[in-house]
Amino acid sequence: MSKRGRVLVAMSGGVDSSVAAVMLHEQGYEVIGLTMKTWDYASSGGSSKETGCCSLDSINDARALAVAYGFPHYILDIRNEFSGSVIDNFVEEYIAGRTPNPCVLCNTHIKWEALLKRANHLDCEFIATGHYANIRVHDNGRYVVSKGKDENKDQSYVLWGVSQENLARTRFPLGNFSKTEIRQMAEDMGQHELATKSESYEICFVPNNDYRSFLRHQVTDLDDRIGPGNFTLSDGTVVGKHEGYPYYTIGQRKGLGIALGRPVFVLEIIPETNTVVIGDEVELQRSAATVRNINLMKYASLEEPMEAITKVRYKDAGMTSTLSQNGDTMQVEFHHAVKGIAPGQSAVFYEGNDVIGGGFLA
Repeated sequence: MSKRGRVLVAMSGGVDSSVAAVMLHEQGYEVIGLTMKTWDYASSGGSSKETGCCSLDSINDARALAVAYGFPHYILDIRNEFSGSVIDNFVEEYIAGRTPNPCVLCNTHIKWEALLKRANHLDCEFIATGHYANIRVHDNGRYVVSKGKDENKDQSYVLWGVSQENLARTRFPLGNFSKTEIRQMAEDMGQHELATKSESYEICFVPNNDYRSFLRHQVTDLDDRIGPGNFTLSDGTVVGKHEGYPYYTIGQRKGLGIALGRPVFVLEIIPETNTVVIGDEVELQRSAATVRNINLMKYASLEEPMEAITKVRYKDAGMTSTLSQNGDTMQVEFHHAVKGIAPGQSAVFYEGNDVIGGGFLA
């Protein structure tokens, strides 16, 4: 075993995880590559050629790189676990009238757990991924996820759920690099095709980013169970019909299929009555939020209210807020109103570049 230790690297076949594996290899770690098969188009209702991190081409690309650099590579089929946790939750959340956050669940409950379980079998001290984020140890001894150097690629938002125990064994080699620098590294490695691979910003298991068709494929009697319902205004006035509440999300403007002579947005989803409340953009604004199932990183708990930046979406710039903890719930008071708070999405709390913690919007 090398002096740096043995590390199991999650390799999707993309440029980020591939360069991460090579970086660790060149830094003197004993690298073992692992590609996880989490889904396939057939089970998701897709008909086109598979693309992305779980395709056969991507698996072969990961393996070819490992062979080129002389380290072992394994494939781990976790489709059953992924389906039973991430996909089932995705469907259940929409049926509950919420907007799910599958990447957080996948990171927390699938990828990290699957990686660490296999790392233990292979006597690996560490695991590593190609996330654009950093991990540091705070003065109080706790492990903290911090923002990556590349603000446009920073992925700290989707990592709030990782436990202290798991963070202690995690490495993020790309945290101090930009995407442009990583692509150049791949070019310098002689991996032109890898360096120029396109990126997908869609949910990996939803074909063509069409979540409505995906829901119908997963729940074949969904349209029978939940038929058309009413669009109403905030005062209860019925202004039209919708296809069924699971097919809408908070803040949605396009695709509503209703014309009121002005832009309108989804303000609220009421599953009990199959009602979708719509209204003007200003009505989306909220001054407070409740966040459930919180996981704290930087501090074990918040004994007193504290000021922080809270992000309620991945690409959200964040808003200054005051946090007050009550058990596994956090009350967030925004200093200025924010819009588009969608139950089921993540709220992540920052102190500077550090993730204080996060949870799901109630």
